[in-house]
Amino acid sequence: MLLAAQESVSEKAQCYQSFNAQNGSCGHLLGEAEVDDCCLNPHYGHKGADGVCQSCRPASWTDWSLWGSCTRLCLEGVRQRRRFCYGHGTCSDTHKLGSLQTRPCNCCPEQGGWADWGQWQACSVSCGMGQKRRERTCSSPPPVCGSCSGQNVDHTSCDTGEVCPAPVPTPPPPPPSPGIFCTGTELCVGLPYCAVPGGWGPWSAYSECPVTCGLGQRVRTRQCDSPVPRPDGQYCPGESTSTLICNTDIHCPVNGEWSEWGEWSACKRGGKDIKCKTTSPGIQTRSRSCEHRAWNGTPCLGFIAENRPCYDIENCRLYGNWSEWGTWGLCQPNCGSTANKTRKRECVLNFSKYTNPVMTGSGPKIVHFVGKPMARCARIQEKEMSAPCLNVPPCT
Repeated sequence: MLLAAQESVSEKAQCYQSFNAQNGSCGHLLGEAEVDDCCLNPHYGHKGADGVCQSCRPASWTDWSLWGSCTRLCLEGVRQRRRFCYGHGTCSDTHKLGSLQTRPCNCCPEQGGWADWGQWQACSVSCGMGQKRRERTCSSPPPVCGSCSGQNVDHTSCDTGEVCPAPVPTPPPPPPSPGIFCTGTELCVGLPYCAVPGGWGPWSAYSECPVTCGLGQRVRTRQCDSPVPRPDGQYCPGESTSTLICNTDIHCPVNGEWSEWGEWSACKRGGKDIKCKTTSPGIQTRSRSCEHRAWNGTPCLGFIAENRPCYDIENCRLYGNWSEWGTWGLCQPNCGSTANKTRKRECVLNFSKYTNPVMTGSGPKIVHFVGKPMARCARIQEKEMSAPCLNVPPCT
């Protein structure tokens, strides 16, 4: 299954100098540019008319989010987690994990117990009567999907033993005197300067383009000094900086990224079939490819292929015993009222006649069993159980 991220088109968009793959947001606005020019740098992002931020990098999955809260407290519900496909192109989904997973949760209520009361705090006033408080925590033991019965705060009155001073009344202002009007004039001294609004000086030259690939931003500045605003004078209106997008027309390097691992090869030893052989293991190999590398980007670090020791047990008769019930699996489908969960009992096979682990030049290695054997466990009434998932959010 392939999930598509929005494709780039050569149209105008708001270009940003960073893209946050954790929440899909753009940061540090550069300005308006063509999408193709903006994406000369794979670390940039852009927003179109819909306001959605898109990454310039090749499409890839984010990590899975943390599992969300249970949809029901103290009842059976579900938790969900998500991942997102960001970038240009499509995200590979070899293992069909999708972008949403849902699993059941069931939190049984257990009442908590109160710890001892803490010390009384100081009285709320410094004289006369006031109140003081003390607190306790619901931690002895802590509750599970519940709480403690009662209050965590206790109040009581307190007497400081100090007499509060009586307030001193403010005397009324004296009545105004009729007085006599002054005649003549007198020079006033010591008055503040009159306010002088500021004025912009000339713009500086634009700075050099600060990047060697993709788009950058040239800057010029001006000072509010022609004249400098005097006391209480208005500061210069407008911006003190001006920017201009610069385009190097050079692609930034795109580093390689590993694809998902391919399927394991057949288990063979020296190119020969070893089905049901117990003497010594064979070898399986799988590989991956380094994708998206371009414009002298960094190659992928690590190995392109790996192998592991294996035994081929396809259709081999093996005996074993039934396990206890496993945990409930993920809800399928992952939303809506028809979601179901499943748990199983496994026929745990006896592999004692196989050597495991085996010694190699680099030390002991665990051997993997490949294929579906003819498992022989005692007959039981039920080995798989299904039940509806409860309180699942609707599909949107």
